[in-house]
Amino acid sequence: MKRYISTLIVATAISTVHAQNTAENSPTNVNKSEGTIFGQIIDNQGKPISKASINLFQVIKDQKNNQEREILIRSTSSLENGNFNFSAISNTNNWKLKISSIGYATLELNVDHSDDKKVLNKNIGTIVLKNDNQQLAEVTVTGRKALLEMDIDKKVFNVEKNIVATGGTAIDVLRNMPSVQVDIDGNVKLRNAAPTIFVDGKPTTLSPDQIPADVIEKIEIITNPSAKYDASGSMAGILNIILKKNKKTGYNGMVTLGGDRFGGTNFMGSLNARQNKLNLSFTGMNMRMRTNTEGDSHRTSNINNINSTVDQDIEGKTKGMITFGRLGLDYDFSPRTSLSIAGVLVEGKFRPNEETLISTQSGGKTSLSNRISESERSFKPRGLQAGIVQKFKTEGEELTVDFNYFGGNNNSNGLYTTNYLNDINQITGTKKQQNIGSGNNKFITIQTDYVKPFKNGMKLETGLRAQINKLKNLNDNSIQDIGEEDFKNISSASANYDSKNSVYAAYVSLGGNFKDWVSYKVGLRAENSTYNGELLNTNEKFKNNYPLSLFPSVFLSKKLTEKDQIQMSVTRRVNRPNFFQTIPVIDYTDSLNITKGNADLVPEFTTSGELSYSRTHGKGTFLASVYYKSTNNLITRFLTQELNPVTGKMDFINTYINANSSKNYGAEFTYTNNLKKWWDLTADLNFYNSKIEVDDSTPSEAMWTVFGKLNNTFNVKNNWNLQVAFEYQGKTNMPVTQGQSFGPPMNQAQSSSQGYIKPFYGVDLALKKSFLKNQAASVTLAVNDIFRSRGNTIVSSGEGFTQSYYRLSNPQLIKLNLSYRFGKMDMNMFKKNKNQNSMEGMQMQ
Repeated sequence: MKRYISTLIVATAISTVHAQNTAENSPTNVNKSEGTIFGQIIDNQGKPISKASINLFQVIKDQKNNQEREILIRSTSSLENGNFNFSAISNTNNWKLKISSIGYATLELNVDHSDDKKVLNKNIGTIVLKNDNQQLAEVTVTGRKALLEMDIDKKVFNVEKNIVATGGTAIDVLRNMPSVQVDIDGNVKLRNAAPTIFVDGKPTTLSPDQIPADVIEKIEIITNPSAKYDASGSMAGILNIILKKNKKTGYNGMVTLGGDRFGGTNFMGSLNARQNKLNLSFTGMNMRMRTNTEGDSHRTSNINNINSTVDQDIEGKTKGMITFGRLGLDYDFSPRTSLSIAGVLVEGKFRPNEETLISTQSGGKTSLSNRISESERSFKPRGLQAGIVQKFKTEGEELTVDFNYFGGNNNSNGLYTTNYLNDINQITGTKKQQNIGSGNNKFITIQTDYVKPFKNGMKLETGLRAQINKLKNLNDNSIQDIGEEDFKNISSASANYDSKNSVYAAYVSLGGNFKDWVSYKVGLRAENSTYNGELLNTNEKFKNNYPLSLFPSVFLSKKLTEKDQIQMSVTRRVNRPNFFQTIPVIDYTDSLNITKGNADLVPEFTTSGELSYSRTHGKGTFLASVYYKSTNNLITRFLTQELNPVTGKMDFINTYINANSSKNYGAEFTYTNNLKKWWDLTADLNFYNSKIEVDDSTPSEAMWTVFGKLNNTFNVKNNWNLQVAFEYQGKTNMPVTQGQSFGPPMNQAQSSSQGYIKPFYGVDLALKKSFLKNQAASVTLAVNDIFRSRGNTIVSSGEGFTQSYYRLSNPQLIKLNLSYRFGKMDMNMFKKNKNQNSMEGMQMQ
């Protein structure tokens, strides 16, 4: 694997050197001042254009050929009222603005400055962008968004060019994001811990595999969330998935369909329509997934001084289906008041089937068995999002109120059949376990935020938030022993429960700029949390009130030059145990995967610090970060030996404990660049060290590891695009705060305190061809895990056991997708057309 690490490092170094050579003639002596360039962007009807892209270029003369060159210095977007502003502009340079927005013609403006003035304060005035009144298929897009955008508290990656993920889900998008790791089961990690997933800035119960890739515009990576965000959750931070939104007058849409070599299919359609004050949007997606898994495991254990060895060969197939639909409406009551409503519908069903050949050696005897697992789970969540934005006379002052509901029902049933075999593979006995379950959840969030800017440049942000989560789980667990005809219910071994968790919070933050290009944002958040739960089998009730806790955050950013800046942040966060982790009863849903909660769990608190340096040169951005996280009372999975109340024998039980502490620190280097008109590059290297101390009597060694990605996109002639993506993961500790399960029964990766993952790598390839008039249609061929190298080998050990477990899922997956874009701009589609009576039903007054 060393040669793959070397390849990644060398490629990144070559790209960095190339970009530095490109920028050799860039001016280095920038005369800093408080000069500004500002203005307002409107359309030809006088209405402000929000979120228009404004790029500021410095115009210089190349000393070698006396030709003028343009160097990208800074980028911004227009506000809701169309205003934009560039501050701290040097005095003696000439500048150029390039302004663009979807549905409008790109505009370039020269901003000259005479040397006799000490400070440049240039009011560009009102800038009118002309509508591009053409069919969408007739529009040729020549500009390219920056791959990476920096903010004081987050990194923003534009993902629309990620053709490897076409026809997939957010999992496929995240797999190619810098800093983000995705394991074989689709679990997402950020710096080796599970992050909180947001959609459009709000918490969601949607998992990334339930969000289609083709509706995603960009991903915000927030490694150190500020006081504005919920302090509860993983210490890893937040991944905010931003969905595409329509800003064009008229209508437009897209249709995508495809399939893969294992029989999976996908279909996605979207339609957006905007006229005057009203915007409607619809997105629908259906995916049929086929997953093939292979693996093996080896386990040795000692229970009651009896040594045993278990070897398993595993083959599994999963058939699944997900349907996703979203209908949204935006209405502007006035230029200052707007309403947004969106409904989300998700429906899915998965049927995993697995066959395992088990060889057991215990007490000098060898036994064989064949375990067949057949199960099905379905879910039908529904969501409603509503928000009001009220703007005031003062630019930037606004009040927002948001309501978010997500909930639904789920059902499951499973049959686990174990056939005991003799030496010639004849069945000598059969034992069956059956589980039938159901449940529902409700996730409600109400939040209000107020922003108030001041004349001195400071900005106050404050808000209130209430989050209520209700969860109910029911299951009937029964066993048919060898020789028996009937199933016997074992209600004492089923975790039937009803729980309610509430978090109430308030925050305040203050941000602004000091002189000499220093920006700051400091905040304080207060949270109080309670949970109530009841075991439905025994009517036992549990309740816990977590005291009010304070969570400060500090962000500082300083511009060293027009191209260089440093950022620093320090935050505090909390992760509270959920009800499932605290109920002290045995869950015997699967006899080979027994779990038990721990009523003595307490919250874990994490303090995080990060220092970053970024440099922009031309179209490239280099970002270097060092970070440190310290967690007290880390909640982690732990495998221990306890008396099994069902069998009356000692057994391995999965539970949760508070480890003494966890420390993680490392350095990350990210580089993005449009190196050539035909070459986009993104490279990421992350070196980190992690150590978990379970208790004073259990020694733990820190482990250094490396994680890297290299993503190249080539815009070949004749509208061909090629993307090559490479990732490498060195030996690493198991990630913390993983889900309730990892792997099949008897082979769970226990926790970061008891296991590690061996090194692995993966290579993905995609080829895209655009065609029809101005590339309205495209076909994409992608191959994932070309070398069958993305398999995971997990090694874990603890009291009385050691095990290794290998899994490989869907290697060399080939996907073919066809997409077609359509639409027309500036069409009065809602107005009555005297020549078309069929439009009368769509008239609006």
